[in-house]
Amino acid sequence: MTATPDGMPPLAAMETARLDWQRDDTGEEAPRSADFDDVYFSRHDGRAETAHVFLGGNRLPERFASWRGMRPFVVGETGFGTGLNMLCAWACFDAHAAAEARLHLVSTEKFPLCREDLARALAIWPDLARHTEALLAQWPEPVAGVHRLHLDPRVTLDLHFGDAVERLALLDGRVDAWFLDGFAPSKNPEMWQPELFEAMAARSRPGATFATFTCAGVVKRGLKAAGFAWRKVPGFGRKREMLVGEITAPPEDARRSSTPWFTPPPARPSHRVAVIGAGIAGTSVAAALAERGVAVTLFDREGPGAGGSGNAQGALYVKLAAETNYQSRVYLAGLLHSRRWLSRLDPGQTLWSPCGVLQLALSEKEHARQARFLERQPLPSGVVEGASAEQATERAGVGTWAPALDYPQAGWVRPDALCRRLAETPGILFRQAEVIRLTAESDGWCLEARDGTTLDVDQVVIATATLANRFHQTSVLPLQPVRGQVSRVRLPPDAPGLGRVVCAGGYVPPPLDGWLTFGATFLPNDADSGVRESDHLANLAELERTLPAYVAALNEARADLTPASLEGRAGVRAASPDKSPYAGPVPDAEAWQEAYAELTKDATRIPGIPGRHHTGLWISAAHGSRGLASAPLCAELLASRICDEPLPLEQPLVDHLHPGRRLIRDLIQGNHGSAAARGAENRA
Repeated sequence: MTATPDGMPPLAAMETARLDWQRDDTGEEAPRSADFDDVYFSRHDGRAETAHVFLGGNRLPERFASWRGMRPFVVGETGFGTGLNMLCAWACFDAHAAAEARLHLVSTEKFPLCREDLARALAIWPDLARHTEALLAQWPEPVAGVHRLHLDPRVTLDLHFGDAVERLALLDGRVDAWFLDGFAPSKNPEMWQPELFEAMAARSRPGATFATFTCAGVVKRGLKAAGFAWRKVPGFGRKREMLVGEITAPPEDARRSSTPWFTPPPARPSHRVAVIGAGIAGTSVAAALAERGVAVTLFDREGPGAGGSGNAQGALYVKLAAETNYQSRVYLAGLLHSRRWLSRLDPGQTLWSPCGVLQLALSEKEHARQARFLERQPLPSGVVEGASAEQATERAGVGTWAPALDYPQAGWVRPDALCRRLAETPGILFRQAEVIRLTAESDGWCLEARDGTTLDVDQVVIATATLANRFHQTSVLPLQPVRGQVSRVRLPPDAPGLGRVVCAGGYVPPPLDGWLTFGATFLPNDADSGVRESDHLANLAELERTLPAYVAALNEARADLTPASLEGRAGVRAASPDKSPYAGPVPDAEAWQEAYAELTKDATRIPGIPGRHHTGLWISAAHGSRGLASAPLCAELLASRICDEPLPLEQPLVDHLHPGRRLIRDLIQGNHGSAAARGAENRA
């Protein structure tokens, strides 16, 4: 795959590994790459080789035993392969680390194995069965990007699918110990390039170590040039020598020269964090922090699952652009993340269903757009595929008259119940109160509630949808209210169901608990949450337009599809001007306007001044109507940044979500007064 100018690969299915299987001296099958003519692990004793080269070479048993950091210990790897190295690192961590310690694994892979081959390769080690099962249960589709897997309450694995150099260049995070692995330099010279070692150095923490099985000259020269000190030590088995070493002073992150404003604020203690807002955005970030051992106080003026997250049933799906853009990348990553997240949170599927989503093409324009999307972004069929009208009918279980895009990993969720479940995560204290003021202190923040009570915390996350810019610090962030009303009808016992969520102008999921939910209206700049008959009529009209055969079947079953028989609920969601969420640190708008004033005259004159932020203040907002696909991933992004971990998205996508992007856009376009005007309007 050819990367775009910003280093991002095209959005497409990746080529998976082609394997040959050979039996070793013990009669066990061992995988060999058909493309590189090299083994994935030693046919004599792969476990022992991993322990000697990577675990021993990085002194991991003793480092794990002494690790007491608030953040996790981070291991980076070039070449995930069968995952043996990572699983052995996890087992070593289990054996040696303190109970409160955490481990974060980061591994790149250009040719991921399919799940069946992965299971076959790892089956020869039954003592790793628990670790293997956790990996296989979340193994992602072969899509380029970052795939976060929570293998264990203490262990996280970020799989970076793509070329190792490309992936490390896009990584937003720092590593403590490197497994410099992959097929031998003679077999895979494309990987062992100077750029690889430079990227490793740039993503290393001071004192980061490395270990590798090879002593090839290209490796020694590349490591030295990048700033690593290396030395030879005894190798494993027939390999007489191997390399280990460290880097004392990693280079500065040169990527920030063109976007200094997005320089993240320094890490600070995060023992106590307040999250304001208990919708899907707030509860997901509260749960993500609590799972990391942070004490969280969750505030909401009503309760968990109110407001725009209060529907009994909502669709988990995305609408990807025909042309690759950052927004589509974020939402696709979010959809895949939400699917894994929900599977781990609720394996019994009491809160959700991965029934799939059909996105119908009801017009020639939409049909052409979908065809263009499938041609230019050929993703795996397990992610999205085209479906004819006949196939859509078969999958929906009811007649459709249009072709569709089928998202088999999408489905529906109970947003209200999900928020309540998340709010019950151990480590979260819920307070029903409205926070009206935030005051920065020398070591944190003071929150003042409308009832006059206050609370001191280390950090704050704002997740209050349309109210997120009502604080002085966030007042410059533009947010648009969007009213949406869903309708519900009680169905007769013999009424037909649906096999998929079906979307077009609105959405209709399969019936739940005897109720059919459909909608939703979309009314920008309308913040009224009252139920309207006109919206019921609009929802009924959209249902008829989308699934006329289903409406006919419901009428035949004597379902009462009249406005008077319908129940409804209206929520107000928040949207940003570019329709992407805000997820990141809150910028100090006045400092940005002063530091980057030159952009109004010449956008190429970029001052080398890191962006100032309101330290310890974060936001997750503007998720619009796709919050089930975006909020959980944004929660991971914020929790990772707060807890000083590698991030679950590539750096360009992290920057795309940064709340300060609008400030820079306004400065470049000469709208430097609009931010102040918005702030005054929001405070009024």
